[in-house]
Order: sequence, then C-alpha cells, then structure tokens
Amino acid sequence: MPLGAYGHQEIRYDLPIENQILVEKPTAFQMKTQFVPKALLSLLVLGFAGCSGAASPSADDPRPNILILVADDLGYADLGCYGGDIATPNIDALAARGIRFSRFHTAPMCAPTRAMLLTGNDNHIAGMGRQNLSTSVFGYEGHLTNRVATIPTLLKQVGYHTYMAGKWHLGNRPEDNPHHKGFENSFVLLEGVGNHYSEHEIFKNAPASIYTEDGKNTQWPEGSYSTNFYTDKLIAYIDQNKKDHQPFFAYAAYTSPHWPLQVDRKYWEKYEGRFDDGYDKLKEQRLESLKKAGMIPLGATLPPNHPSVRPWDSLSIAEKKKESRKMELYAGMVDNLDENIGRIIQHLKDIGAYENTLIVFMSDNGAAGEDYYNDPDTRESISDYYTEDYSMMGEANSMISYGSAWAEAGTSPFRYFKEFTTNGGILAPMIMAGPMITRINEVHDDFVTVMDIAPTLYEVGRANYPKKLEGSTLYPLMGTSLLAFASGGTSEIHHPDYVFGLEHSGYTMLKKGQWKITNTSYPFSEANFELYDLSDDLAERHDLKERAPEKYLELLKEWSAYSDNMRLQLPR
Repeated sequence: MPLGAYGHQEIRYDLPIENQILVEKPTAFQMKTQFVPKALLSLLVLGFAGCSGAASPSADDPRPNILILVADDLGYADLGCYGGDIATPNIDALAARGIRFSRFHTAPMCAPTRAMLLTGNDNHIAGMGRQNLSTSVFGYEGHLTNRVATIPTLLKQVGYHTYMAGKWHLGNRPEDNPHHKGFENSFVLLEGVGNHYSEHEIFKNAPASIYTEDGKNTQWPEGSYSTNFYTDKLIAYIDQNKKDHQPFFAYAAYTSPHWPLQVDRKYWEKYEGRFDDGYDKLKEQRLESLKKAGMIPLGATLPPNHPSVRPWDSLSIAEKKKESRKMELYAGMVDNLDENIGRIIQHLKDIGAYENTLIVFMSDNGAAGEDYYNDPDTRESISDYYTEDYSMMGEANSMISYGSAWAEAGTSPFRYFKEFTTNGGILAPMIMAGPMITRINEVHDDFVTVMDIAPTLYEVGRANYPKKLEGSTLYPLMGTSLLAFASGGTSEIHHPDYVFGLEHSGYTMLKKGQWKITNTSYPFSEANFELYDLSDDLAERHDLKERAPEKYLELLKEWSAYSDNMRLQLPR
C-alpha cells in the first residue's frame, strides 16, 4: 500500500520495515471535504491554498509555495519568540502568525537531521547513520540512498520549481549532488562546515571548501558573507521563474550560527557587554524566560552542566572577557540570520507571493558544544590560517566556537547539547506559518519529529509518495503529516504511544509516550540506558529504571525491535 499525499500513518518497529504502515487516517484536506456537496468541491479545491485569510492564489496553480528555513546549530532558547534574549523580530513575527512547536525532535547532528528532513524517514533508511562516514554497510552509506525519495524530487514531478542555497552535507559524489536529488537550481557548500567569508580550508591537509552551483564546481565570491549570499541566491532563483505562476519549493539551508563564529562587527557590537554575567547566569535567566513564554512547564528545573563546563566564577578576568565576546559573536550571527530571513519575507511580499507561501523555520539540532581549536585532540588539525586572538574574534581568520559552556545556556532547560541524544541535543525550535495554518500565535507541546515535515509538504503540494522511483523500491515514509493538526482538523499528531527511536555515533534514545530511554555512554551498551518520565522531568535528572523496571523493560523491547529493523551498527 503506497503512502499517498493524503496518508497519515503511525509506525510500529516490531513489524518488518516494509510493512510498517499501520493505518491511514483522514488528513486535513479529506476532513474538510468529506461532507462538502459536490457542486462546491471544485470551488473549495481552487481556494484550498488561500485559506486562513491568505490572498487569492494564482488561477494557474492554486497550491502554495513552500519555503523551508534551516538554522545551523541554533539553540532552543535563543529566539525571542521562544523566550530568548537575542533580537529576532522577523522570526518572532513569523511565529505570531503560526505555530511554535515546543517539543520538535531532530537528530543530534547536522547531516542525519537533514537526511530525515528531506526524506521523511529515519537517518539510517536515508543512508546517513553516521555523519562523515561512508561505507558499504546498510544505513551508513554516507549519502542519500535509493531507498528514499526527496521532497524536491517529488514536488518537481508535480509542477513545483525547486531551489536550494546553503549547506548540503549529504554526500560529495557527483551523483549525490542536490542537482541530482530534485533541485532545479542550487548553490551549495558540500561539506558540513565552511568559513563564512571565503572558501579557505578549515582543516590542514584538506582542500578548500567545495561549492557547486547546479551540480558544477564553482567558487565562493571572496569576502561575501555566507548568510547574506545564500539569501541573495535564493531570491534570484525565485525571481527567475516568478512570471510562469508555478509554485516553488525553496530550501534555505543556512550555515549560521555554526562555528567558526564570524560576523560583521555591526551585528555583534549590539550585544557588547550583554553577557558579561556569564553562561551560568544566562542559563538560569533563560529557564525563567522560557517559562514566561510558555515553552516549558512552570515547574521545570535545570539539569546539571556537562562535566566539561567550568563554573563561570572559576575563570580569570581575561577568560571571562573572551567568553563574553564568544556569546556576543554568536548573538550577532543570529541577529544577522533573522535580518536575512526578513529579507526573504519582504521579497515575497514585494512580488505578491507571501500570503500564498507556507513557511517552516527550524534548527537542525541543539546548540553546538564543539570547540575544535581548544581541544587537544583536534587543535593540530586546524589550518594555520586561523587564530583565536581576542583582537581578531569574529574576523574571517577567526576560529572561535560557541563551546559547551554557552551551549548549556543555549539548550536551557534541557540536558547537554548537540551530539547527545538527551533533550538538549535533539529538541530544537520549529515554526510553521502560512496558508492552511489556522492555529495562529499558538504554542504546542505535542510530540513532533523532523520526519513529519516531508509528509506535510507532500499533502500541501498534492504529491503522492510512490512505491518505486526510477526502478528502486522505496521504504515507506516514517513521518506523519502535520496539516490536519495545523489546520485545526484534529487535536492529535501522533498516537499517545507513538514510538520514536534515534541512533547516531553510538548515542541512542527511544521515546514511547511520556517515557524515554537514552544512552550517552561510549562505547554502546544496553546496560547504560537510563529511563526518564518526561511528563515531569524534561531535564532528564531522575533515572527511574530501578523504580519502574516494567516500563524500562518495555522500552528496551521497543529498542531491540528498532535496532534490528534499522540494522544498527553500534560501537561496543
């Protein structure tokens, strides 16, 4: 049974993966049209994309445009509309006309999240079981496999223009290029990290960063700032076909605020002195501001810091000065990112496309704790071009990272940060606004995953998900369309006992209902799983496996089924 654009499915991992679709429930479109007289149905279809107060869509094609905006390593607690203290007026305005999801789950690292986003499937089914690892083993191929289809591929088949600018990170072979994965036009950084001002290499003994446009190698325009340039490219792509009245799918895969922390002085100077009280104080302040914003329960508490975090009061004056500047740079990058999102939104308004564009904003994982320059195991691998000198911080040759201390504040009130399968690594901001979104300026704590976005867009674009593509058998989608929920047709996204599993680099988790097991020990051992009741412990402070042994065994059984089904290769 193929999953069509109008399918809403739930997954059970104890079934063979080829048969994991259990039920197909009515979707937003079906529920709204089920009892409509036939004489009115055609009128409803023509006006479908213009609901929720939107302007009348083009007579040529009523389906909405789709814009996905992805921030790279943005923390949960950074945005103003999530209770953060960085100026994000454009993202905040987007949230005010749509939904903020407070329990949006990603993978713990960039590449697996992007694979799940573009395919609506588990990162292993998509081929990205381990970031920056390419093998011949199922699930760990290091590129998108022929087991999945991509959003641009299927939307292009039903008449959408498809554009991308930003970070790819889903395979470097020519056949892996976005040009061969459904994108009509693309300007991309193939790797996971790059200098924000040039194509200068990050690591020694490595080539300069590789960029392609429409599948052909190209050069970075020296001195151009990444977020500004990607925005320029995407706007240019949108403009080139705006007169043919076909809808577009545009994917802005920004590399901000990913390290190295680099941004023009005018952005970070706005925050000078703002964070001089330190990361410990910021973490506490954000706990309260997130409660006020309605993102977390009033009874939420802070988890202890990661062991790598030094208490702020133990730092010297010089160390505090440098740490404060790190956060100023990071805030400046987020500020610039918001400005560029505002540029895209304003351009859509200028060309009359804004009211008929569904917009999804998200971060690809929790805040980043890496600091390669100051890690003894990786410092020697960084190119000699870079410095962390205080006077150069933020410049094109500056190699400054957010680091685990500020990342703890960025993921407040959750435990740890990017890489880990604790909530701090996999809970991220996600906003959805535009046509068909009737829940306006609402915050929802319903469980959502990055895999749910692709089925949503297929329903919006009226694209069927096939059984086969170019002769290859496709695995069923594992996500669920959000459209019925977003349009007010249902109060439930997933069944209360929905099972969601994750694995990356041996870090693992599985969630069923309010219960979660997670394993952050290396190498992997099932004995190291911890059990948490997320209904009153979002910070994952209280391991309950000794107090709730039956629930622990129940989730371990689900984990075993998930592990077998995804053919996990775990370090032991």
